Amino acid sequence: MDDWYVDDRCTNCDVARQFAPDLIGEVDGRSEILRPPLGPGENRSLHAAVFACPTRSIRPASGHADQALDPFPMALDDGVLICGHNSRHTAGANSYLLLRPDGTAMMIDTPRWNRELADRYAASGRVTDVLLTHRDHAAHGRRYADQYGASLWIHEGDLDAAPDADQVIRGLDPVRIADGVTAQPLPGHTRGSVLYLADDRYCFSGDSFYWSRADGDLAVADSVTWYSIEEQAASLTRTAPDLRFEWVLPGHGDRHRLPADEMSQRLRALARRTSQLRPRPVDFTAVRW
Repeated sequence: MDDWYVDDRCTNCDVARQFAPDLIGEVDGRSEILRPPLGPGENRSLHAAVFACPTRSIRPASGHADQALDPFPMALDDGVLICGHNSRHTAGANSYLLLRPDGTAMMIDTPRWNRELADRYAASGRVTDVLLTHRDHAAHGRRYADQYGASLWIHEGDLDAAPDADQVIRGLDPVRIADGVTAQPLPGHTRGSVLYLADDRYCFSGDSFYWSRADGDLAVADSVTWYSIEEQAASLTRTAPDLRFEWVLPGHGDRHRLPADEMSQRLRALARRTSQLRPRPVDFTAVRW
């Protein structure tokens, strides 16, 4: 409306609505501008949506957003930045930079590949590792790892999506990545899905679970579970008692922060709910963001 619109390339991925939920809503199965931004804060939120959108579908009437208003990478907390610039080749997934105490950083999943963007992300800290949560988000992983001289990680269950990975996570046991950072295999969404946990504070959950604005709670996207919802339920039941974090930072779906004790309670409840689910046909329109 007014100076902004969403073009017909929109895939209803929800990315823009995460950044500007008061300005962009879902109407008839796609994003739509609800109203123009009011004030600097809302203008920043709108431009975050603009530069995260994987199809670049959110546009001003002029057709081109002001590049100077690109906010990415954007701090979510003092230890995590969100990369923005989501890629169509990762189904529009969010990606993150985890900042470490020694001044280095780790990239979790990947934004679209662009050398200028790669330099911009590296300015936050020398990237030592690129951590892939699962096969759907593997695009660009090798290019970013090579650009940074970093190690590329993936689980053996999804190794065919990144066969040149430097580090392969095997089995179901947690794997230490570095001080304070572990990989927790969680098969279900895909055979090789992995959570990355950092500092008892951050959970990079890939597509294993997310925060649903519609439900106001943790949720699984059972309608887009590629491997096995029963296996996902078993994975959550096995791991939920031992996972401790404040932030859930998914590839798809919203981000959220709660006290660690409350998040643990909600995760255990999610495991119970997931155990009641049964396989269903893949249906992207059924996800409750």
